[in-house]
Amino acid sequence: GMETGRRALPPNTSNAEEDEVPVMEMTGLVPRGVNLKDFLEVNEVHMFKGVQEVNKQEHHTDKYYHPKLIVRRGQAFQIQIDFNRPYNPEKDQFWLEYVIGRYPQQNKGTYIPIPLVEELQSGTWGAKITWKEGSSIRLAIMSAPTCIVGKFRFYVAVLTPFGILRTKRNPETDTYILFNPWCPEDSVFLDDEKEREEYVLNDLGVVFHGDINNMKTRSWNYGQFEEGILDACLYLMDRAKLDLSGRGNPIKISRIGSAVINAKDDDGVVAGCWDNIYAYGVAPSVWTGSVDILLEYHSSGMPVRYGQCWVFAGVFNTFLRCIGIPGRIVTNYSSAHDNDANLQLDVFVDEEGKVDPKLSKDSIWNYHCWNEAWMTRPDLPIGFGGWQVVDSTPQENSDGMYRCGPASVQAIKHGHVCFQFDAPFVFAEVNSDIVYSKAKKDGTRVIEHIEKDRIGKLILTKEIGSDRAKDITEQYKFQEGTDEERLALETALMYGVKKKTSQDTVHQLGTDVNMDFQVENATLGSDFKVTVTFRNNGHNRYTATAYLSGNIVFYTGVTKNEFKSHSFDVTLEPLSSKSVDVSIKSSEYMSHLLEQASLHFFLTARLNETKKILAKQKTSVLQIPKLHIKVPGEKVVGKEMSVIVEFTNPLNQKLENVWVRLDGPGLLRTTTTKMFREIPKNSTLTWEEKCIPRQAGIRKLIASLNCDALRHVYGELDLEIERKPFL
Repeated sequence: GMETGRRALPPNTSNAEEDEVPVMEMTGLVPRGVNLKDFLEVNEVHMFKGVQEVNKQEHHTDKYYHPKLIVRRGQAFQIQIDFNRPYNPEKDQFWLEYVIGRYPQQNKGTYIPIPLVEELQSGTWGAKITWKEGSSIRLAIMSAPTCIVGKFRFYVAVLTPFGILRTKRNPETDTYILFNPWCPEDSVFLDDEKEREEYVLNDLGVVFHGDINNMKTRSWNYGQFEEGILDACLYLMDRAKLDLSGRGNPIKISRIGSAVINAKDDDGVVAGCWDNIYAYGVAPSVWTGSVDILLEYHSSGMPVRYGQCWVFAGVFNTFLRCIGIPGRIVTNYSSAHDNDANLQLDVFVDEEGKVDPKLSKDSIWNYHCWNEAWMTRPDLPIGFGGWQVVDSTPQENSDGMYRCGPASVQAIKHGHVCFQFDAPFVFAEVNSDIVYSKAKKDGTRVIEHIEKDRIGKLILTKEIGSDRAKDITEQYKFQEGTDEERLALETALMYGVKKKTSQDTVHQLGTDVNMDFQVENATLGSDFKVTVTFRNNGHNRYTATAYLSGNIVFYTGVTKNEFKSHSFDVTLEPLSSKSVDVSIKSSEYMSHLLEQASLHFFLTARLNETKKILAKQKTSVLQIPKLHIKVPGEKVVGKEMSVIVEFTNPLNQKLENVWVRLDGPGLLRTTTTKMFREIPKNSTLTWEEKCIPRQAGIRKLIASLNCDALRHVYGELDLEIERKPFL
């Protein structure tokens, strides 16, 4: 019988797979005596795809280490066609075609016929003849600013009275079409050249980590232009099974990106690991950039082990910038990981004033890195475009997958958390209160203290054009205590961010005793002290029992174990202060250390006379010894140069199986790794590596060192490479 309706096509989710497009589409039999050679035939097509040629220069794609044509959508590019004879517009008719994927369809944007036009129009596809000489013509081709982003196959089609003659499939003419932040009609348009240079074209970045009181930075090699990276990034969209027709939409791409960068539930790029046992993989602190990770994933198809938040963010940023979406990494210090987005992180202490870890489920991350991607949001009301939070660290399930965003930063600031995607979760990360409660034996809970200003204390990103930090806290929240801030909070509550106030909590009154403590700045491997200070502002004398607990914590705030537990009694005279020093020996904490060498102290004290509990907590990050990089001698493009990495072991023990890694974008061909069996205590490791710089200008060398006893050792050096002197 007759086929009714259109045949449903299988899902079209692979840029890599292709169908043969027929070379001849004849409408009937070609009569005898007709020679198809008499019709216009294509001898050769020139794509002007060289790094110095017009297309890559005008489209800002000259940095890609890639032989094929790479252009940005919504902007004209040039090609030349050599025919078998001069083109005659009176009787010859031809057009151009771009095809992507397996089942090309015009209404899906996967089959694009490009007509010849008198004048190019922005917003639509067209080709205009700009030059004719002999049998050759040059064309300017305009693409639509909403075009699918990916790798297209190119054909020239000639119409004859008997049907269509097409050029054969020729990989040399393949064309990569990317997002275009330079094009006002593109949904990722960014109107400031300095911002485009930073957020699209800069292949180096800085990640801020550590702790609010002890911020640390490390450089990251995004490497979005390195060999193989563009194809690896397109492969990610295939792996995420994103339909080709959706690949012109940055909202969809950044949402699937946040899922496919982590390995949870879809065998994505990076496997997370937070337990300090990095069997069969690379410790997160070892990576110096995204290139090795993406290339390994593209070739093996298996998750690369291991990452933590800055690794997920670094790889995601490479993906965004590589396909042309402006992106940056953002760090939130004291980030609330709230298990039910109720804007309240609960810390429970027992009657003795000790923290009860069984009851305290939420955690505070010392810092958390996510990404922002720049785009319009036609799916939301006016005003919510611009920077969007996307987070690929696997923390929360969103619509059945581990992903987060895009969530409008502007919507988060104003509390409009009803707008998709995942805004309540991000709002809680930067706005929660910490509530200290005492769980009494009879089951009631008494709120002892609420800390309102600790979470989301500082939000940073890299400054444009320098490695300094730019404070963007106020893009996420109004100043603490202002009317606007209250209003934003009430709006968020109205839109369904839960705020717990359980019936059985009684808020206890204040007290006339204040308690605080300071942790001495210490280098990894040394002893230090914690100074506890009490101030009695009242007229009564008090006695108190205090308890200091020191824990090794992941930067995610999850406790690994307690290394110090010290109780002491103090007597507090009226209207006076008292200080107590508690000493911490390196032998107490060294054997337990983790990736990020951070120590968390919890201090609680009970006033015996009133049973009031005082509580205070602080994180201290130990100073980690640095790697030193030196480059003696001259630094000239094309000339061999010597790089020396040095490290002195500061610990009271020998280091074994020490891996050192050196990365130099534009300097070294690939990342180099070397293993040293052992470094005795107080002795120095020296490693010399030769390289030939390929690019002039300011470049960076980045090195990391890693062994079981010591992680996050890191060093970098900026150096200026000179051009070859002309003789």
